[in-house]
Amino acid sequence: MERLIEGYRRFRETYWVQNKDVFEALAAGQSPRAMVITCADSRVDPQLIFDAKPGEIFCVRNVAALVPPYKTDSFHHGTSAAIEFAVRSLEVEHVIVLGHAQCGGIRALLAGGDQGDFIGRWMEIAAKAREQALVAAQTSHEGAQHLCERESIKVAVDNLMTFPWVVERVQAGRLKLHGWHFDFELGELERVV
Repeated sequence: MERLIEGYRRFRETYWVQNKDVFEALAAGQSPRAMVITCADSRVDPQLIFDAKPGEIFCVRNVAALVPPYKTDSFHHGTSAAIEFAVRSLEVEHVIVLGHAQCGGIRALLAGGDQGDFIGRWMEIAAKAREQALVAAQTSHEGAQHLCERESIKVAVDNLMTFPWVVERVQAGRLKLHGWHFDFELGELERVV
């Protein structure tokens, strides 16, 4: 914890001071052009990867960068609420699903079985990706992991198209959807969709 507090002190004494005008402008509101839906994995930081400044990216993070299909019911829908806010209120022009190499959520999806109270149920969103990866990569677990990471990105982008106001904006040319995979070990970004 002390390391984090020291990091804040360095931020406050250097970066914040040098960019005070940026933070003053941000106090008036946000207007990012892009939303990034990415994994909660500590090794994947979209602001760092895209060299973005504060206020440039509206980001939601969850296990495996999944997007649930559109559904209105009495359950809690944190990722869906973030998508709605970004698309309908902030009117972002791009939604990027950013998956990554060596994803623990995808590993759990491939392993199946009991995954605790929430992870297994959450990962069911990408069941189609698991099926496709296991059929295509009959040779190795590593190959299945590699394919499933990419297939889950495709599922997430497909699920974005179940939200009626996303479809409306995509068809009107006001919103573009992207699916990318980041390999942090190689520093490579690959377009999947």
